[in-house]
Amino acid sequence: MDRAEYASYVYAVCRPLGAGALDGATGVGGHPVHLVAEGDLAAVVSAVPLHEFDESALQANLEDLRWLEAVARAHHGVVDRTARRTVAVPLRLATVYRGDGRVRQVLREEHASFDAVLRRLEGCVELGVKVYAETGARRPEDAPPAEAAPPGESPGKAYLRRRRQQRESRDDAWQRAARLCEEADEALGALSRAREHHRPQDSALSDAPGENVMNTAYLVEDARVEAFLDTVRELDSRASAGTRVEVSGPWAPYSFASPGVGV
Repeated sequence: MDRAEYASYVYAVCRPLGAGALDGATGVGGHPVHLVAEGDLAAVVSAVPLHEFDESALQANLEDLRWLEAVARAHHGVVDRTARRTVAVPLRLATVYRGDGRVRQVLREEHASFDAVLRRLEGCVELGVKVYAETGARRPEDAPPAEAAPPGESPGKAYLRRRRQQRESRDDAWQRAARLCEEADEALGALSRAREHHRPQDSALSDAPGENVMNTAYLVEDARVEAFLDTVRELDSRASAGTRVEVSGPWAPYSFASPGVGV
């Protein structure tokens, strides 16, 4: 392979793995994955065509949704396989260096940062929790009695009265959702080593019904995962009408893997 035409794509930094731990693993473009070790650190790497990942090409490719989806799937697949075998710091998508020699140099230069993050992530996974609010949704027994139309009410007044009722129903749903968010974050935060609040997901990008009002990642020790999941289920079972709690994972700890290293 002509190394002048290929770059080193780095998926994650981890502790050195035993021989054969990643045998058969392939990454972006189906290229085999290998380890680049430097002291007590190792980078999980595969070769990628430089013409797809140099600065100008990458800017264009990141706007190609099919290309981006294929790269993201391969990236996450390698990260997840690594994280199932050892503590790992997932790197952001399309982290590329000009050769394995440069990767080793980065591991040496940023050893303290990577080492600190690996120590913090040891024995933990990421769990994602979302709270949703469905405005206008309520159990029949929770609904207030419908206001009877006053005798002789004009169509205009009837319209305004219905709009006021709808607004009050929405406000009530948001208040219930806010209380659930506070309760969930307090209970789940107590079971976590760290948390990261993300921007709520745009409903247009999700098939999930309702409005996402809380989107939080929790760093949870392995020994506490079951208690965490049980707590989510309990919160959801007690959630008020029109609100719900969902959990995803466990994942590699993407939200907690920022060593402050520039690409």
